Amino acid sequence: MATFEPVLTKGVGQLDLTDVAAYRKNGGFVALEKALKDMTPESIIAEVTASNLRGRGGAGFPTGKKWGFLPKDGRPRYLVCNCDEAEPGTFKDHMLLEQTPLQLIEGLILSAYAINAAHIVVYIRGEFLEGYRIFMRALSAAREAGYVGDNLLGSGYSADILVHRGAGAYICGEETAMLESIEGKRGEPRLKPPFPANAGLFGMPTVVNNVETLCCIPHILTRGAAWFASIGPPKSPGPKIISVSGQVQKPGNYEIPMGLPAGELLQDYAGGLLPGRTLKAIQPGGGSSAAIFAEDLHTGIDYDSLAAKQTMLGSGGFVVMDDTTCMVRASMTLVRFFEYESCGQCTPCREGGQWVHRILRRLEAGEGSDADLLVLNTINDTLTGTNLCPLGDSIMPFLLSVLRRFPQEFAEHVTLAGCPFDPARRMVAA
Repeated sequence: MATFEPVLTKGVGQLDLTDVAAYRKNGGFVALEKALKDMTPESIIAEVTASNLRGRGGAGFPTGKKWGFLPKDGRPRYLVCNCDEAEPGTFKDHMLLEQTPLQLIEGLILSAYAINAAHIVVYIRGEFLEGYRIFMRALSAAREAGYVGDNLLGSGYSADILVHRGAGAYICGEETAMLESIEGKRGEPRLKPPFPANAGLFGMPTVVNNVETLCCIPHILTRGAAWFASIGPPKSPGPKIISVSGQVQKPGNYEIPMGLPAGELLQDYAGGLLPGRTLKAIQPGGGSSAAIFAEDLHTGIDYDSLAAKQTMLGSGGFVVMDDTTCMVRASMTLVRFFEYESCGQCTPCREGGQWVHRILRRLEAGEGSDADLLVLNTINDTLTGTNLCPLGDSIMPFLLSVLRRFPQEFAEHVTLAGCPFDPARRMVAA
């Protein structure tokens, strides 16, 4: 394993990075002091654009380009931080919120200064209660130290941070549903266009960035765009935190350089599979991503390499499944999640998710038929790409990938009238 210097997680687990003095000792607030003293908003945007930082929330859209979409029409601007992390298998933003909140605060102020936003809203998932408490303490300390509030460091620039707690809806991770929630409305995605850059929070120009994206900004400004762009592939550069879970020896959050082969993450970071097991499938980008398999372990963990494998990096939830995993049960569990979290606004998502869940539940219970398998193989054409937001499009990717890879496993649930991975059935067979 090649040596990689941690960037976003530097000092995590070793220093109390919720303390202003400790954070400063770890290199914190250097970028903010530099930016407010020596940089214009335009030069910050140029630096972030040159770094080719891509959003770490799932879509991977270039951050500098996103900032550049804001209209120059004199209206007030908002910066919204998406900390509603709820993608199955993903828990890196949760860690950043609890372990290094001042890094996020610095990234927020820098980004707000760059886009000339005086209003900053951090949307924190309701279940992240301890993270919320830690962040609020850190915010109070940063405000007292002069890094948040009026006339920051004597620069004449003022920005404050409002924290809004969500109520635990996965759909509010979608940026326009989040804006609706902040406005006090039901969390449902909006029809686009207009996009948030033109008509976002309260109808004003708005940028929505992910926690990890914002945490990258101080390091880009301190060490330069060229340094950031030199880490990993040119089109997907920088450090990336990957949440590894499932049937591995050392699950957890690991900071890696973009482009690291999936096999190296599995073996060198996560300690490999459990003893005596073989790899069956991996979700490389959380619950919304299609699976990759043993022959794909050479694939780089970055946006373009995974897209070439018909899957995605997404939020960076790396879920590992070994040969003891029933793919029907795994698919059923995941589809049940998406069915439950649907806001119900779009018919294909609302009804299709229920259909697919019921079919998988029948198969797992030994009550399925060949007709059910036919529906599973064809329903994607009417379910995917027909909804307002990506939730409806998240129902089928994993299911289709394992259905095509392990068709006999799905068929056995019909011919055996039950799950072949059921312990009682295995005992009878033995």
